[in-house]
Amino acid sequence: MLISAKKILTAARAKRYAVPAFNVNNLEILKAVMSAAEKIRSPVIIQTSEGAIEYAGIEYLAAMIRVAAKGKIPVVMHLDHGKDLRYVKLALANGYNSIMIDGSALPYLKNVAITKKVVALAHPKGVSVEAEIGALAGIEDLISVKEKDAALTNPEEAVRFAKDTKCDSLAIAIGTSHGAYKFKGKTHLDIGRLKKIAKLVALPIVLHGASGVREDLKTMAEKYGAKLGEARGVMDQDIKAAIKNGVAKINIDTDLRLAFTAGMREALHDLPKVIDPRKLLEPSNILMREVAMRKMRLFGSAGKA
Repeated sequence: MLISAKKILTAARAKRYAVPAFNVNNLEILKAVMSAAEKIRSPVIIQTSEGAIEYAGIEYLAAMIRVAAKGKIPVVMHLDHGKDLRYVKLALANGYNSIMIDGSALPYLKNVAITKKVVALAHPKGVSVEAEIGALAGIEDLISVKEKDAALTNPEEAVRFAKDTKCDSLAIAIGTSHGAYKFKGKTHLDIGRLKKIAKLVALPIVLHGASGVREDLKTMAEKYGAKLGEARGVMDQDIKAAIKNGVAKINIDTDLRLAFTAGMREALHDLPKVIDPRKLLEPSNILMREVAMRKMRLFGSAGKA
């Protein structure tokens, strides 16, 4: 069933678990995620980026997600990283009930202005709005303390931004980054900064760029020809600490891509005579479902549907 993002994220923050938000681009990814959610009874956010919309078409994506949401599992249909108002309006027209407006690369006042525009468009329709403050960039060993501080979310600015925009959830930067190459050397999130933000901001807090980049999947993909080098993700212990301190929504994309790629490479190697795409995709589907279930257990959302 389609459910309000504001409702499930408020409950998640209050009870100290996080709702997983999975990026989907096609039917295989969506079915794997929903199969996982149904098996262990977890609420789930299904989100599509502007890139996914360009790839698959918003009408296809919206129709698939509506079908997936017909069961008893709480599902949110979310636009991820909307930077162009054209995509925001398109998502609203196609029944999305949660919108992210990403003005994080803009100066503060411009970020506030575009976020307020989206809130004005979305709230009358009962649609939740996620916004972002801070620059999403990984914390690397050689970056200076001053550079780290400038890149991450300022706690006082975060509370001001939440009040100025009236957004429903707030994505912050505490050391994560998008993609598989998040860090160099030892990796940790700035949990101390998160604690300060959570004390000031009552909204559900969102963590982007939080995939774990599992070593076993990386090894499997490389066994069958992938060249992933120093791919490294966020550690489980940091994810648990983030949830304990106010994070209620965690975005996952890279881990699903890695599972899909590892399974596909294995199938193409081991099944050279098979030309049925359904059979070739089965290892990917199994791995993605397993990854999704593992995230739900890690985030504490299993059994919360």
